[in-house]
Amino acid sequence: MLIRWGLRLIGPVILAVTIARLPEPSRLYTLLLGTRGWPLVAALALNVVPLYLKAVRWRLLLRVRGIEYPTRDAFMSLAASLYVGMLTPGRVGDVIRVQYVRHEAAAPYSEGLASIVLDRLADLYVLVAFVSVAVVHYGDTLDTRLRVLSWVMVGGTLVGPMALFVPGIAERVLHVIYRRMSKEPGESGWPRFLEAVRGGARGAIGSVLLLTVVAFAAGYAQGWLVARAMGLDLSLFDCTCLIAVQSLMGLLPISVAGVGVREAFFKAVFPSLGYSAEQGTGYGLLVFFVVYAALVAVGAVAWQIRPPPTGATKQNPTPGGRLAARSDTE
Repeated sequence: MLIRWGLRLIGPVILAVTIARLPEPSRLYTLLLGTRGWPLVAALALNVVPLYLKAVRWRLLLRVRGIEYPTRDAFMSLAASLYVGMLTPGRVGDVIRVQYVRHEAAAPYSEGLASIVLDRLADLYVLVAFVSVAVVHYGDTLDTRLRVLSWVMVGGTLVGPMALFVPGIAERVLHVIYRRMSKEPGESGWPRFLEAVRGGARGAIGSVLLLTVVAFAAGYAQGWLVARAMGLDLSLFDCTCLIAVQSLMGLLPISVAGVGVREAFFKAVFPSLGYSAEQGTGYGLLVFFVVYAALVAVGAVAWQIRPPPTGATKQNPTPGGRLAARSDTE
């Protein structure tokens, strides 16, 4: 745990160094004070859209497996998990989501975890598609090192998760990881987890990817509104490409919510687009506050309204919850 926290502190250090090494650090403060209010308000309001769409997506993944979980509950659980996930190292937020659906819908641990894995894979693959377009679009505009790093991360993201869908490989390689994560007695949860991942992907892949694309588009629209607030003449497509590449790099486990990595990336890229390093750094900071910090605030409210459930798991299946009535150790 201490190592994870130590790695996460690298991000704030990068941010501090990025700001300190700006040609005119004082100009950053002036730029932030000079932003227009209405685009920022609109960008803040848009946070509800991707959050709602991702709640619908999660509910769909559960429903394909016979587990009924109301959209309202999925929204609150997702918001609360994002709150925790952005303030803690690792993927604690995802584990809390499994806890919610396990207690409130009597979903077996393996089924809940499978829905989270598919949820994350949808985000990764859609993000990779946007990043691929961005790297091709910018071509020589991106620094060679950034371009190479982007392609390396794209390749790793595409290939790594495919092991879950190749019979034989997942059973031999990943079952140890699953047992450590779930701490379930016996071996019955592991085969069900794999079956749930593969079955869920087959049953809902089209709708899940469509919802993910629309949710990402709403997030990129927020980035475009931030650009409008700063008076930057960036198109929606430019903002989409920039934020996509930044989001992929933000997955590196060296900061919370990409703090530091985001600002350093925009500082390096903006001069090649005709803007100053201060504008790039300010843009990154505003994207953080409008999107990530705002989601933390929404999640904090959700956490207070519906804190993570504790105690005994719900015994009765939800309406239509065919699988929810069964335990992982049957």
